[in-house]
Amino acid sequence: MKNLRIATFNVNGLRARLPNLLEWLKREQPDIVCLQELKSLDSAFPATELGAAGYGAIWHGQAAWNGVAILARDAQPLESRRGLPGDPEDKHSRYLEAAVHGVLVGCLYLPNGNPQPGPKFDYKLAWFERLIAYAKDLQSSDHPVVLAGDYNVVPTDMDIYNTRSWLKDALLQPESRECYQRLLDQGWTDSLRHLYPEERLYTFWDYFRQHWQSNSGLRIDHLLLNPALSPYLYEAGVDAWVRNEPHASDHAPTWIRIGSRKKR
Repeated sequence: MKNLRIATFNVNGLRARLPNLLEWLKREQPDIVCLQELKSLDSAFPATELGAAGYGAIWHGQAAWNGVAILARDAQPLESRRGLPGDPEDKHSRYLEAAVHGVLVGCLYLPNGNPQPGPKFDYKLAWFERLIAYAKDLQSSDHPVVLAGDYNVVPTDMDIYNTRSWLKDALLQPESRECYQRLLDQGWTDSLRHLYPEERLYTFWDYFRQHWQSNSGLRIDHLLLNPALSPYLYEAGVDAWVRNEPHASDHAPTWIRIGSRKKR
C-alpha cells in the first residue's frame, strides 16, 4: 500500500471555483481527489489546466447541476464504472469509479432530497438503496476501496452545529440517517468519525446567516473505507481554510491519509 492522501471536495461549480481548486491542489497536493457538483458539460471540463497542475482526470458532467470527477496526482485514473446500476432511466451524473494508485475509488454525489416530503426525497432514498445494494460487494472485496463524496446526510446530531433550523431538511430525516447507518453496518469505516469519535467536525457551511463566520457547520462529506483499506488509515481532517477563500464553495475539502503499513 502506498502512502496516500485521499480527498473529497464538492466544488459547487467547477469553472467558477477553478482558481480555488488549483490553489488547494498546489498547497495540499492530495494524491487522489473526488470532486462533486461540477455543474458543467463534459466538454467544459478543465482537463488542460488540471493536467498542467500534475493531475490526470476522468469526469462525468451534466449541464447546470450534478457532475463528478476523479483526479490522480501524477497518474491517470482507470475508469471502472460510470453511474450506479439499478435504474437505467436515471441520467443524473452522480457516481464515477476508478482504480487509482492501487485503490478502487468510488466518487459519489448523493441527491439532496429537498424539499421533503416529495419526489426529490423519494429519489434520494431510491438512489441510496441502489448505493447500499451496490456497495455490498465493494465492502467485501479483498481490494482496498474508498467511497468518497457528498452524501448529503448528517449522520448524527453531533455532526451539526444545531438541529433547530434543520429539522425539516432532507439531510437530517430519519430515513436518510437510517440509510447511511445501514451502509455503515455492512462493515464500512467512516474515516473522520472513526479517528475523532467525540469531536464536532464540519465539512459544509452554507452561505446564509454568517454560518461560516460562526462555525455553524454540518458534516455531510464522508470517506468510507472497506476492511481491506481501513487498517491503513492513520490521519484525517478538513481543509477548512479553503472555505475562507474569496468565492469559496460552501464545502471544504475533506481528506484522509493512508499509510504503507497497517495501523497497529
